[in-house]
Amino acid sequence: MHIPAYAYDTIRAALPSVPTSRHVGHLDCCLCDKPFGKELAAIPLGPTPTSGLFGCRPCLTGLITRARHARDTALARSAEQARAESAAWLPLREAHLARLEAVREAAEAVVGVARDEKTEALQVAWLLISLESACTWVPETPEPPASVDREDPELKDAAFRLNLSMIAAREAVAERLAYHLVNEAQSEEPEMCEEFECPEDCTGRHDSSHIDCGPDAIYEDLARHGITVEQPDPGPLSPRLTALLGKGETEEKHPPFPDIEEQAPSVLAHFGVDANDTDVLVSTAAVGLVVDAWREGPLDEIHSTDTGPSDGEIFAQSVDLYRRARAALVAARENGPEALHAFVAVASDVDLPWAGNSPFTLRAASGPVTEFVQHIDNRVWFTAEVMREQGWRAALLHRALSALAKAPTHFGMPEWPATVASVMARLAELDRSDAPKALADLAAVESALLEAPDRLGADVLHWISLQALLD
Repeated sequence: MHIPAYAYDTIRAALPSVPTSRHVGHLDCCLCDKPFGKELAAIPLGPTPTSGLFGCRPCLTGLITRARHARDTALARSAEQARAESAAWLPLREAHLARLEAVREAAEAVVGVARDEKTEALQVAWLLISLESACTWVPETPEPPASVDREDPELKDAAFRLNLSMIAAREAVAERLAYHLVNEAQSEEPEMCEEFECPEDCTGRHDSSHIDCGPDAIYEDLARHGITVEQPDPGPLSPRLTALLGKGETEEKHPPFPDIEEQAPSVLAHFGVDANDTDVLVSTAAVGLVVDAWREGPLDEIHSTDTGPSDGEIFAQSVDLYRRARAALVAARENGPEALHAFVAVASDVDLPWAGNSPFTLRAASGPVTEFVQHIDNRVWFTAEVMREQGWRAALLHRALSALAKAPTHFGMPEWPATVASVMARLAELDRSDAPKALADLAAVESALLEAPDRLGADVLHWISLQALLD
């Protein structure tokens, strides 16, 4: 007779505390004391099949039925409790997300107002103070109940995006107020009006919107306040860039890619990329940044391990990072190379679940994760250095060339629509009986592939990859 594991405790509780000799001697049932015979078989309860206590089938059947009922009741009670906890948790979660989103939108609005010269500086300052107050009043992230998954990527991502927006708002307001104070302190220079072709009502004071003091002025200015900061020795290039470019320390300073502005456009044009179309160039460069900084190098080794991501997870994450890389490159045009940190923060986050509804995180993976994070930082840092040395467009041209060489048909490239058309043609001919349900509607699949492949989910993309449709 099979005794299920869930019945052990119930049977153990029913055993006599002081068994008789007949119980131990395989003569009477230790549960009902009836003698064993032809009508009542003895079933061993251990510790061995031939020693210990023995019970009869009717007694054991009744105890197993009681244990099953108790188990099912407990499971139903737990499920009902989980549903109740979830129903109570979801409104709290949605309310917290709404607070985070509202303050984030307010922060983005403050950035726009701060950059609007028509808004008075004092009003901008008050806006920042009220924004900081709103951010302070955002409560701590509520604790989910035990029955709910404590890892909530959406809550974490919303808090992260709020922090980025607050940083952007503080920077915009600080820049506006700093130049406001400088301009208010400017003396009148009516002799400059003719050169600037000022209108007749000009006061003679000419406000500044950008001042470049050079790399060394900050040390001299701090010295006037009694603060001494050791000034770095002048050098042709930073040691890190020098090492990456393979140049000697004493070599004369040269830009990393001196002829890229002249040569790259013709190469890009040969492959159908118009370097004068800023939107296309940014998209191509974003693909190149993801390929160079994230896809190449240690990720292959992590992918090959038992705990590594699937092909579908890698593809979904690369699409998400392409969008982030593109947004960072666009922001860098106005805000400088530091805007690329937003891409690095997500690409190297070891706790952030990947796109496409994937549970994969780098922290759970084996392989050279530390080296992978450093690799991302190095490659993005190099792009930032090129941007500082030769300008925003040169950095884009550099990464766009990488995209053409390494990922000419990736999402975000001009060839992607043609790639999708090929995938759909081959997909229509395949037997999809074992495919994920999402692949049943080919029109929806085509739309998702063209607009946002990660929307299909990592599992669907993995199935497509297994069929070699994206090769």
